[in-house]
Amino acid sequence: MVSSSVLGFPRIGANREVKKAVEAYWAGKLSAEDLIKAAADVKKSSWTNLKERGVDLIPSGEFSLYDHVLDHSAAFNAIPKRYQGLGLSALDVFFAMGRGRQAGNVDVPACEMKKWFDSNYHFVVPELSEETDFKLLYNKALTEYKEAKEAGVVTRPVVLGPISYLILGKAAKEASATFQPISLLPKILPVYKQLLSELKAAGVESVQIDEPILVLDKGAELDKQYASAYAELVPVAPKIMLTTYFNRLDSNINFIAKLPVAGLHIDLVRAPQQLGEVLAAIKSTPIVISLGVVSGRNIWKADFAAAIKFAQTAITALGADRVIVATSSSLLHTPVTLASEKKLTEQQRDWFSFALEKASEVATIAAVLSGSQDPKVAAALEANKVSIAKRRQFESNSDDAVRKRVAAITPDMYDRKSPFATRKEVQAKHLNMPKFPTTTIGSFPQTKEIRTARAKLGKGEISEAEYDAFIQKEIEMVVKFQEKIGLDLLVHGEPERNDMVQYFGEQLTGFVFTQNAWVQSYGSRYVRPPIIVSDVSRPTPMTVKWSSYAQSVSTKPMKGMLSGPVTILNWSFPRDDVPRKLQSQQLALALRDEVLDLEKAGISAIQVDEPAIREGLPLRRSDWDEYLQWAVDTFKLSTAGVSDATQTHSHFCYSDFGDIFPSIQRLDADVISIEFSKSDMKLLHTFKQYGYSNQIGPGVYDIHSPRVPSEQEIIERLKTTLAIIPDHLMFINPDCGLKTRGWKETEAALANMVAAARWARVHA
Repeated sequence: MVSSSVLGFPRIGANREVKKAVEAYWAGKLSAEDLIKAAADVKKSSWTNLKERGVDLIPSGEFSLYDHVLDHSAAFNAIPKRYQGLGLSALDVFFAMGRGRQAGNVDVPACEMKKWFDSNYHFVVPELSEETDFKLLYNKALTEYKEAKEAGVVTRPVVLGPISYLILGKAAKEASATFQPISLLPKILPVYKQLLSELKAAGVESVQIDEPILVLDKGAELDKQYASAYAELVPVAPKIMLTTYFNRLDSNINFIAKLPVAGLHIDLVRAPQQLGEVLAAIKSTPIVISLGVVSGRNIWKADFAAAIKFAQTAITALGADRVIVATSSSLLHTPVTLASEKKLTEQQRDWFSFALEKASEVATIAAVLSGSQDPKVAAALEANKVSIAKRRQFESNSDDAVRKRVAAITPDMYDRKSPFATRKEVQAKHLNMPKFPTTTIGSFPQTKEIRTARAKLGKGEISEAEYDAFIQKEIEMVVKFQEKIGLDLLVHGEPERNDMVQYFGEQLTGFVFTQNAWVQSYGSRYVRPPIIVSDVSRPTPMTVKWSSYAQSVSTKPMKGMLSGPVTILNWSFPRDDVPRKLQSQQLALALRDEVLDLEKAGISAIQVDEPAIREGLPLRRSDWDEYLQWAVDTFKLSTAGVSDATQTHSHFCYSDFGDIFPSIQRLDADVISIEFSKSDMKLLHTFKQYGYSNQIGPGVYDIHSPRVPSEQEIIERLKTTLAIIPDHLMFINPDCGLKTRGWKETEAALANMVAAARWARVHA
């Protein structure tokens, strides 16, 4: 009999209960006890819903109030010294690590965040050193297993694997120069053995251990560590389902097949080509195969026929009792349920499947493969066949004008008219900014008043004219504030924008939008990714109206703000019927039109953000070149049409750029701004290694934390930066946009940043 499995579930709650509870706790409006109860209610609802959908293997232990990797660090006592001895509760230490804390006598910055593989989810990076004292402070997997059992649901606990955890970590500042986190494997294994043995003693039959590092090239270097680690863990643990996702195993399957684990999960949505090699490697072993045939990363309805074909191949090779049908990865990256969407058309609803619907899909596919005679299963199979056929028919339609325009792209459209050195001189005269010019990344705080006005417009409670007048007042206020504190290159603050991707999608053809399809980005920050369903074009200008108004109320230069083609693509749910390259090209042409219209309207600096360009990099190095070619080309296609006098900017955050730095250089943006403050300034070493000829704005403070940096703190950061970056190339700016911050902290932090810039003009 074929079983069904879900690898993980969204944490937010169907009505954003967890987000609201966490933020209420931070604001001092909710007790810790009530926060824990709100979380428990959501977990119970998730477990019960999965059981009711017919899922056999239901996950527990993967829920988090902030981030599952941070949970792991806190539980394993991998808590940096700066968070210890502060008189904080364990819960407040946990949140301080995630978002920093500045209250009373406590002033600590947050830990670094990075993107979780090639997703838009951010995890909190473990800080490790020779002094890290691993011990099990609490067994979260066991606690949640018992919670679920009390609710009448038997679950399979989920644990982040020891090798992936260590590899995802970084050397703390106190670590020696030669320290590698993987060297701590002998120290951390006893803690894992304790955790797993406690699960086994509690009657847990199987445990999901996530080792996503195995889909990376570096996994091949860790064969000995995997062999020794799992030889120790297997004897004391419940049956281990070694779980991988987001890519293919390639040659790593050769040593994985020799591990004494009970099962192996592979992602057949992102890497369907690996099935044959994996089956051949494990056929002579007792390993059970878990097939990720329902996407955990996208929202399109699964094609049952294709999924069943994959599973039948595995059944033929191994037998039905050794096959599990599963989601490709955790459903963390998808919204909770399609039932919350009331404004989609009947046709659109028929295309999509969110987390709960995906749970039904894996259960139905498993039932079909197990020979179920249930009429409901047969009806679901037939309905899926009809649905997929209708969607394929819709996808066969294309916008002829858009396709012809893409076909007409020529190589000269990727390049600026003059090299950077020439442009820099022209722009210096045109913009007339001081040394160490200051700017921000674009957005300013989205206040309750802004959100209320937007909601009223959506409900028809105020007119378009009334809304426009409100937005104009907000823009004027933001502009005057920037002038008052002395910023040099201004922005309009983006009060009209709900999201840096959704806002553009709403003004482009080819997108569909949701009401409640929230997906976690980091902590309590959730986004509603738009969905690309057909060819993309720009019917009318999208941002010119507001940028022009902002420029009209200031004599200082104004920076137009756009999201780049790769970021819009990666932060949307993309089409799965055409290549990503084609979708990015269509977006780039739409943005090219917008850039040129901004220039015509008198906007002298234009920022096209690409924070997702590194995130979209394929996980295997052999796949990099093709991606980097079209990703960089589409950015250049969107920006290269302007004159030498127009200064182009781009922004990048939370990414390791060292291995793709030549591609960052090839973007040829006049100014790039990059996150520096939470990465121990390590990107400076990349600039020292490669050099960088264009201008750069290293982020001097972390905006993802409410903490306000002092003027002196920013000055010290500038001193370090100036040891690497030539002063004539340097801009000064925060790490990222200020949308999620409050006005009080924004005013204080920016004032300190401007003061530090003035210091630099005199002393640097």
